[in-house]
Amino acid sequence: MKNKNIHRLARDAEKADAPILVSERYARRSQSTEIWIQFRRNKGAIVGLVLVAILVFCALFADVLVDYDNDVTGINISQKLIRPCRAHPFGTDDLGRDILCRVLYGTRYSLSIGFVAVIIGMAIGVTFGAIAGYFSGLAEDIIMRLTDILGAVPSTLMGIVIVSALGASTFNLMLAIGITSIPEFVRITRATALSVSRQDFVESGRAAGFSQKRIIFFHVLPNCLSPIIVQTTLRIASAIIAASSLSFLGLGVPVPAPEWGAMLSIGRQYIRTYPHLTLFPGLAIMITVLAFNLLGDGLRDALDPKLRR
Repeated sequence: MKNKNIHRLARDAEKADAPILVSERYARRSQSTEIWIQFRRNKGAIVGLVLVAILVFCALFADVLVDYDNDVTGINISQKLIRPCRAHPFGTDDLGRDILCRVLYGTRYSLSIGFVAVIIGMAIGVTFGAIAGYFSGLAEDIIMRLTDILGAVPSTLMGIVIVSALGASTFNLMLAIGITSIPEFVRITRATALSVSRQDFVESGRAAGFSQKRIIFFHVLPNCLSPIIVQTTLRIASAIIAASSLSFLGLGVPVPAPEWGAMLSIGRQYIRTYPHLTLFPGLAIMITVLAFNLLGDGLRDALDPKLRR
């Protein structure tokens, strides 16, 4: 009888605690889940994520989707300047190359340049921005004055100067765009690091005797990731536009590589008679930039606690 009473009291206690356990489960919901829920509410961000996923798929499997030697760079004069049709949905260019295949393969060049250039700018800019935000005095003044000088030069002009000095190649194009991205990362990292470095956990690290390097890279920078992630996503879109601009001027990816800006440059002389030569590469640039901008806006809303609903 005593055991029955004990089991009954245990069951009653479990029923009484059930609402509390459910509420605790939701209260302890991880931050990543909260970010995903907020991100999922933004329909534009979901559209951007889907478009970016499709673009990445095309870039990774470009060799499987198209034949580079025949469809992308192969010359067939008998098929030149064909308007969009069933056999060639995007038409052909002045050398008989299929524009759809070139646009698909061009995704690899544009995304590679965008990602690598932004990684270069982010690695340098975030490092110096964290140093400027954590330290005060001479170090901050030197870094910020150099950043102001670099940021005062128009990015396109800076890219032209760097590529002209180093020579036209894919890596030099990435390096040029990466250097022009540094000021933005320095400023946004410094602004966030200024507030983070005044927090109690940073002061506790100093009191515990941690080295300055450890505090910066293991305590300050991890708490600056949200604005850096958003800035990285948005900067990829700007990097793709910059790469297309330089390639349009003949300072980007060497021919016959199917880079979208170079395709625009080739098709501009036929823009009145054969507009499809510039229409589809231009649409590819527009859709890619739009996708990354939508994704960046969604990440900004999801990662900023003030904007969460």
